Amino acid sequence: MIKLFKVKEKQRELAENASNGIPTKKQSAGELRLHKDISELNLPKSCNITFPNGKDDLMNFEVSIRPDEGYYLGGTFFFSFTVSPIYPHEAPKVKCKTKVYHPNIDLEGNVCLNILREDWKPVLNINTVIYGLYHLFTEPNDEDPLNHDAAAVLRDNPKLFESNVRRAMAGGYVGQTFFPRCM
Repeated sequence: MIKLFKVKEKQRELAENASNGIPTKKQSAGELRLHKDISELNLPKSCNITFPNGKDDLMNFEVSIRPDEGYYLGGTFFFSFTVSPIYPHEAPKVKCKTKVYHPNIDLEGNVCLNILREDWKPVLNINTVIYGLYHLFTEPNDEDPLNHDAAAVLRDNPKLFESNVRRAMAGGYVGQTFFPRCM
């Protein structure tokens, strides 16, 4: 039993010496899994990930999506990700930072994506979430909306929906709501 403590003590001492005497911060299981997920990212060229707080803060990052097809072609949309220390047992919190006319994203930036809610499973990863977000822009879904007005227009009048999306992305009003330019 005593030998086990001495081995642990020796390992800690070696780790401190390797980091110039500064004790290293123990990473949570969520941080370890997130580090693995990020190192294995395989994103489409229209998606980009950045770390505004530096690489030391992997738990908070931003993703930009620039759809290369569909209604939102030519726009750039930014999302903030906040990852819990108990990730992957809890889905990341995702907010759209770009005000967008979209049936699955409300005006406050909340995102309606099933894998971020009831269909989240620990086998899913950040890559899956980013592809899910990308898919929302190439195939908006009017059946499970957060923005009910946009969903109704998409369902009932796709040409008007396309016109509203273009107007919003160019920086204009749709109804009483102003959308800043995102093209």
